[in-house]
Amino acid sequence: MTQFGLDFFDSGSITAGVDEVGRGPLAGDVVAAAVILDPSRPIDGLNDSKKLSEKKRLLLADEIRTFALAVSIGRATVEEIDQINILQATMLAMTRAVDGLTIKPELCLIDGNKIPKGLPCPAEAIVQGDGKVAEIAAASIIAKVTRDAEMSALDEKHPEYGFKRHKGYGTRQHLQALQSFGVLPEHRKSFAPVKNQLANVKK
Repeated sequence: MTQFGLDFFDSGSITAGVDEVGRGPLAGDVVAAAVILDPSRPIDGLNDSKKLSEKKRLLLADEIRTFALAVSIGRATVEEIDQINILQATMLAMTRAVDGLTIKPELCLIDGNKIPKGLPCPAEAIVQGDGKVAEIAAASIIAKVTRDAEMSALDEKHPEYGFKRHKGYGTRQHLQALQSFGVLPEHRKSFAPVKNQLANVKK
């Protein structure tokens, strides 16, 4: 048990936790992670990534990559999000994360209330699972650290948009930057603020 009270999911099976980050932002891929923890090497401090400081997330991400039995990242691109919608893209990213695991899980625990199609094993959806189950918490941390790093890299290319600060979400700063500097290839053109900006440019 961790200090936050998150237990390993005792199913007697090789269990992967799966979570995603990036459904709401106006820019960037949606990123999912799948993690199979080692019950013999518990990691203290696992929790919903949103409830952890950036420093703590980075430290835990290093521990997870070091001590977990398997870690995998899956994603759906901005183009795929625009083509198939964000919900389906999120499910696709989760499936890709599971498919990328070097150990085949016997059970997948999915954060939320929907189970992606095409998983290679039985799965269970757990609402707010990232705050309840260690495997899902670990996946949420890996997904967030990965996506945040990508937004920081995008910030270096386009500092005028402030991606390092808002991570692509539709903050006032981001919306103002859209109006001032226009739409980037990394923006989701099916999302209303971006779609509206493109429509205004065409007028």
